[in-house]
Amino acid sequence: MAPTEVGQEEAPRLPDAASELEERVLWTRFRSASNREEFFASWLAFQCRLVDGVSAGLLLLRDESGASFDSAAGWPEGQRSPQHLLQAAHKVLSENRALALQLDPQGDRAGREASRTVIGQVVELEGQPAGAVVLEVEPRPGDALEGLLRRLGWGLSWIELALQRDSGVAGRAGQLDALLDIVASPLEHERFRAAATAFVTELATRLECERASLGTVRRDRVRLQVVSHSAQFSEHANLGRALEAAMEEALDQEGSVVWPAPAEKLPQVTRCHEALAQEGGAGCLLSIPIAHGGRFCGVVTLERETGRPFARSEQQLVETVVDLAGPMLDIQYRDDRWIGAKILDSARENASRLVGPGRVGMKLGVGLASLVLLFLLLAHGDYRVVADSEIEARVMRAAVAPFDGYIAEAPARAGDRVREGELLARLDDRDLRLQRARFSSEVSQLSKEMQQAMAQRNAADVHILSARVEQVRAELELAESQLAKTRILAPFDGVVVTGDLSQHLESPVQRGDLLFEVAPEGEFRVVVEVDESEIDEVALGQTGELMLAAFPDRAVEITVAKITPVSEASEGRNYFRIEAEMQDPPARIQPGMEGVAKIGVGQRRQIWIWGHEIVDWMRLTLWRWTP
Repeated sequence: MAPTEVGQEEAPRLPDAASELEERVLWTRFRSASNREEFFASWLAFQCRLVDGVSAGLLLLRDESGASFDSAAGWPEGQRSPQHLLQAAHKVLSENRALALQLDPQGDRAGREASRTVIGQVVELEGQPAGAVVLEVEPRPGDALEGLLRRLGWGLSWIELALQRDSGVAGRAGQLDALLDIVASPLEHERFRAAATAFVTELATRLECERASLGTVRRDRVRLQVVSHSAQFSEHANLGRALEAAMEEALDQEGSVVWPAPAEKLPQVTRCHEALAQEGGAGCLLSIPIAHGGRFCGVVTLERETGRPFARSEQQLVETVVDLAGPMLDIQYRDDRWIGAKILDSARENASRLVGPGRVGMKLGVGLASLVLLFLLLAHGDYRVVADSEIEARVMRAAVAPFDGYIAEAPARAGDRVREGELLARLDDRDLRLQRARFSSEVSQLSKEMQQAMAQRNAADVHILSARVEQVRAELELAESQLAKTRILAPFDGVVVTGDLSQHLESPVQRGDLLFEVAPEGEFRVVVEVDESEIDEVALGQTGELMLAAFPDRAVEITVAKITPVSEASEGRNYFRIEAEMQDPPARIQPGMEGVAKIGVGQRRQIWIWGHEIVDWMRLTLWRWTP
């Protein structure tokens, strides 16, 4: 081995075929290690292979409990670690720095050369010593030993990364278990107070706190609700007020407050936390606001004894727990209130949204609704009773069948304009003509017989034949009268309103059957069907407007002329017939046309016009169900 010059690191060896193969084997073993023991052993062997003159090596790491250090790997493998290496490793750990030690030649190293040196490096994890590695090497100058220590320190990066990975996985698993247990604790209870008590108790137990408290925000003030390990907080009032003040201090700063504050943390206001520490006797405090729905709804405060400040990892854990469990507790708190408080809070939230920034559409809608309500309350308008209406003829004449017979002719039909005396229909008169001929013949025959009886001076026969003649003449007059009535004529100038016999020629009719209805042209009246709930608003002489379905582009003025005192039922409602006169009826108006009439009854407030029907219905319903 070539000597190392002073002030230079040891030069790497030129590899030969055997050494290169050995290094490949060690590297493959190191990369494919399946567990911690194999990883540490292959790493130590690789490090000893890279340094010339290494006779033994030891890797010492902290055990799982963290109370002591155990041997994690030794080299050569399969041999017990020498006692002097263990002593050197503990010296490195006790001084917490890299060391190069000269071994005592008079020690317990029988059979070994006295000129040997041990170098050691500290294995660190999160700034704390987690172990040490020591190598027994041949003596070298001081500068060369420093170079070996640096090279060994570079190699320790593999060990520190492995420890950080294992520590991170175990830490995250433990934090996840704690996180799930704390977050799940409120879900076991339906009521808010029980859920909140379980939450703060679990939080205080997990973080080994003396007390954990939770307060809710009401009208920008914090109210203490629950304290850990106690269903009812019975401490003195001063401590409760101090807790609320500390919670409000964190709420005002909209962030977590730690007392005493760490040196690296930005300055915070902690006067109320300091007062709480003096009042409650706790030396370390942590307050975290609860946010939900874009607002702060509560604060959690943790208290721990002096000398145990909250670490950054603990603060992050509590913040995560509060972010997850806080919204659930807020929902339980809001659902657990009585209905009046829910309504008031909802109105207050909507009002704050209305006067706050943004929400332009909501503000415009509320403003428009307010203007409409103001208009309904203050403005007056014409109230009009709205009802269905129908056009009827002022006079209606009916043409009926004068006797039983058959339709022979029907030139008129509904809608035709007729003149007085114009033929509407004609009944078949053949039977009547035959009857008239027969009765005429009988009258002639009986008259001759009566004359013969008078010539023979037979008074009895004369009286009998005279009665028979009178009887036949009466039947003859009846037949002639019926013949005159076979022609059904128009009673006056007008319009045929109903009746169409053109499809019923030769059909039989019975005496009294309605054949036609005729109304005088131009003489009409309006019948308005006013609902019984509004009949008290209508009076004689009131005016209104009528719009017919046949003339939707024109409204006709009407005047109430008659109010019938009898109601009629139709389609599940009662109404009264109101007769009205039209002032200027359309030229083509016909009986039977329907429309909608609006009768003006006077001035009313707009809110009464639009809402009186609902109010009347509510009054009637309330009266019906009131005992």
